[in-house]
Amino acid sequence: MDGMRACIAGVDEAGRGCLAGPVYAAAVVLGADVPDGLNDSKKLTPLRRERLFDQIRNSASAWCIARAEVEEIDRINILQASLLAMQRAIAGLSVRPDEAWVDGNQAPHLACRVRTIINGDALEPAIMAASILAKVARDRELLRLDTEFPGYGFARHKGYGTAQHIAALTALGPSVVHRMSFAPCARLVSCATDVRLPQDAMS
Repeated sequence: MDGMRACIAGVDEAGRGCLAGPVYAAAVVLGADVPDGLNDSKKLTPLRRERLFDQIRNSASAWCIARAEVEEIDRINILQASLLAMQRAIAGLSVRPDEAWVDGNQAPHLACRVRTIINGDALEPAIMAASILAKVARDRELLRLDTEFPGYGFARHKGYGTAQHIAALTALGPSVVHRMSFAPCARLVSCATDVRLPQDAMS
């Protein structure tokens, strides 16, 4: 880089293993003032994640949160949808990074160089920051969906396949925000007479 520091963007996703809701990704270029306490978002309390969410956005040189919708997940599969969300997050940055460091071993196609790092969300601060932004943004969306689709418990399990979620799916049938390409949802659709719509659409 001719003596100049490379611009590195950390990239991570949230919600890949869920049964419902969009998959989120975030890209973060850290600034000189790196927030204290960065870690893998899964190792932080919800309160700590929320505080770091604001600190990261205020201190980062650039950041972007993006998503791929349930329809895209079902059409192109969850892996490709996760990579698509990552592409959107990088594309939405206000600066063009020289390199993207991506958590895991699967890399999206980007205009810049890409380095995949297994367990990167526990190793690299920029990826930790991205994991926090993606996780908090997705959790907030599931809280919103909980009000649109009461009964599934989205506010508690955030769309993951917990026993409570499976029981609600069995009782209520899938909603329009459930990923029908995922086996637990697909098995139930043949038993349901319809797919549940948002509460306001039924009023």
